[in-house]
Amino acid sequence: MYIFLDTETTGTGSDDRLCQIAFKNEDGLVVDELFNPGMPISLEAMAVHHITNEMVADKPPFKGSPACEKLKALLGDEKGILVAHNAKFDLDMLRKEAIQAERAICTYKLSRHLDQEGSIPQYNLQYLRYYLKLDIDAVPHSALGDILVLEGLFHRIHARFMSTGEAEAVAQMLKISNGPVLIARMPFGKHKGQKMAQVPTSYLNWLLGTDIDDDLAYTARYYLGEK
Repeated sequence: MYIFLDTETTGTGSDDRLCQIAFKNEDGLVVDELFNPGMPISLEAMAVHHITNEMVADKPPFKGSPACEKLKALLGDEKGILVAHNAKFDLDMLRKEAIQAERAICTYKLSRHLDQEGSIPQYNLQYLRYYLKLDIDAVPHSALGDILVLEGLFHRIHARFMSTGEAEAVAQMLKISNGPVLIARMPFGKHKGQKMAQVPTSYLNWLLGTDIDDDLAYTARYYLGEK
């Protein structure tokens, strides 16, 4: 069973915590709640999700809440598979609340993987919503709105893997989601838009000394022959 999930947080740092969570499963369960994160919400985060410190001041902490226990039960089911966009971020937030998802599918990684020619300029959720013309009535940058878009994106992606049947499709999506993905084109910098195979090796070596995501690091090493 797929559990579609999104978190809104106090920021994106290693010490930040969730202040809103939304999740839904295929049986119709929908949870969308605010929580007191126990720390201030950054102005940068507020500007994205519009959740203020005043809005969560009288809310309970997530850990130990009914929503937390429901999510634990869903993820504790051997059939439960978490689906999130940039799942690593959400999984890290859940671990801070003592929740571990054993199986997770990342629609961000799957979107990158399926875009073999690098024709999609960005892979953030709302960009994909409009690029792929997903017909969904959802408020952007709210946890509930994002999981509605996430669900629509997932079903579009899921259909691309279904030629081999559901079991194999799930296995493939899990494998791609939990491993490195080759990036087709350079996403930023002076070589932005250039096919990764054509990016100078000197630039690839420079990239590896910077703070880049795992997929880009894997891609740089791949084209440097460090396979």
